[in-house]
Amino acid sequence: MDVATLVPDPSRPAEVRVDLVARAERVTLPGIPAFDGFTLNGLTPGPTIRARVGQLVEVRVTNQNVPDGMTLHWHGVDLPNAIDGVAGVTQDAIAPGHQHVYRFVAQQGTYWYHSHQVPHPQVSGGLLGALIVDGAAPDPRAVDVAALVHAYGGVRTVNGSRDASVQAASPGDTVRVRVINTDNGPMPVWVSGAPYRVAAVDGREWNRPGPVTGQAVLVTAGGRADLELVVPSGGARVEFAGASLAIGDQRAPRTPAPRALLDLLSYGEPGPLPPGLDAPVRTFDYLIGRRFGLLDGRPGSWWTINGGLYPNVPMFMVRTGERVRFLVSNESGEVHPMHLHGHHLLVVARNGVRATGAPWLVDSLNVESGESYELSMVADNPGIWMDHCHNLPHAREGLMTHLAYEGYRTPYLVGGEHANHPE
Repeated sequence: MDVATLVPDPSRPAEVRVDLVARAERVTLPGIPAFDGFTLNGLTPGPTIRARVGQLVEVRVTNQNVPDGMTLHWHGVDLPNAIDGVAGVTQDAIAPGHQHVYRFVAQQGTYWYHSHQVPHPQVSGGLLGALIVDGAAPDPRAVDVAALVHAYGGVRTVNGSRDASVQAASPGDTVRVRVINTDNGPMPVWVSGAPYRVAAVDGREWNRPGPVTGQAVLVTAGGRADLELVVPSGGARVEFAGASLAIGDQRAPRTPAPRALLDLLSYGEPGPLPPGLDAPVRTFDYLIGRRFGLLDGRPGSWWTINGGLYPNVPMFMVRTGERVRFLVSNESGEVHPMHLHGHHLLVVARNGVRATGAPWLVDSLNVESGESYELSMVADNPGIWMDHCHNLPHAREGLMTHLAYEGYRTPYLVGGEHANHPE
């Protein structure tokens, strides 16, 4: 079956419509030297797209003048394969002067969107934005704010501002801060002036999260963490090692980064697992390494998967409905934030220690050198899906593969007349 047929009901009318125009231009942000980058509707980050769970979202994207072409990938959303936005896998790059329409049913949670055509220069240059999906009946009294963290030219910003932003709130208010790490490395996040709870990770609500004090939560590249806190008198501050978001008072306290990190393996309480995750029947080894060789004819030291240099790496083949287990280990000498498109994986164990907290479901997982993980998933979203390091230069240097369902093929090519380059 052709992956291009894997779309939502084409007869269903959209309930949320968004038009985005991508441009390559000289970008000026407050407090940051002007640079040659990218915008969406003249902004970077691009407009925050908000919807309610179950709504059909339609986004029409026009590439005005991005010379290499562009796409939009809906990072963390388990949508139909044809909508994934990966050049050379699920579509051709959108050439200058052309349009492409993305349609998907909104899933509750915190996500983001970014280009998946030559993504390192395009994402670092600003071709990205936040996607927030509220519950069916969000509390109108709740204070809810996205904190998209991105470095422009080495300057860390929150929602495009290098200065400490302020979110209006009153003492006693409960505030949800949706932290989105769009950069290439893991980022510690902590709260000064108040305890906090990790309410969600990678768009999935956490079961019975307890209060956290004196610890930071690590948000890997591409990952998201929703923090909830009650605003004290004098305010509080969510901090990102070089940037911050003040809550309720611009004079809210600042504190150094805690040395201790919250361990999500034991955080919260056990709860129901998604159906089908209790009995894996197909197991894959996934060993991340590094060795010298040729990549696209270039000599160098490149990343490997199971000893193979891209494109001679394993493609993980599954059948629809199978229960799958990944045994991931990293012997490469560097940390890798691994991202699987179209699916969430359950963290079963790390370094042989079983998870004892709430079900930890991820689409972006921080794998330190020397670490190993056991992960489980259900093959319930057919198609051909990228699986790669979200340190984007690492993906370009060979650390990417695919999860492919038997019986599915793609009409798109990497390279070719459309110059598709998803890495």
